[in-house]
Amino acid sequence: MHYLLRKSLIPALAIAAIAGSGLSHADTQTSNSAATPQSLGWLEEGVIMPEDLTVKFKLDSGALTSSMHAEDIERFEKDGEDWVRFRVELEDINSEKTVASTFERPLVRNLKVRGAGGSEERPVVNMDVCIAGSALNQEFSLRDRSNMHYPVLLGRSTLDELGMVDTSRTYTTKPDCSSKQA
Repeated sequence: MHYLLRKSLIPALAIAAIAGSGLSHADTQTSNSAATPQSLGWLEEGVIMPEDLTVKFKLDSGALTSSMHAEDIERFEKDGEDWVRFRVELEDINSEKTVASTFERPLVRNLKVRGAGGSEERPVVNMDVCIAGSALNQEFSLRDRSNMHYPVLLGRSTLDELGMVDTSRTYTTKPDCSSKQA
């Protein structure tokens, strides 16, 4: 009998505590949701700017640095500085047309990546992207991701600026940055 009394008493005490605080159950739900930032899904539509190329972005908390698909990566020197020229050829998910663009960007740094197959050095450049209404200028390591499902991977350094990721959700928002610049 003592066990049943305790079992029924705990929910009653919780209700009394809420009632005593002046908040209703609806108030506590409202105040909690107002404080909770918007979360993005583990997959989102994003735009590579300024080409306005909409592709799938994978939000990956397991990676520190973001990565972008690039082909024909060529390092060169321009005005005494290290630069990188590369081609991005991807299908735009809005138009379903293949878009190819060549970019030239200053080399920010080199990233050494170690894996089961050994290690490789990848160039890192700054790129403008749009995701969830946020125009961002972020560092991306460049590599041929044609054998990957997602041409753009956003790592923790970028996710820190975007907020929470809900791994149970996908495509929660549209990447509208038409009135914003990176």
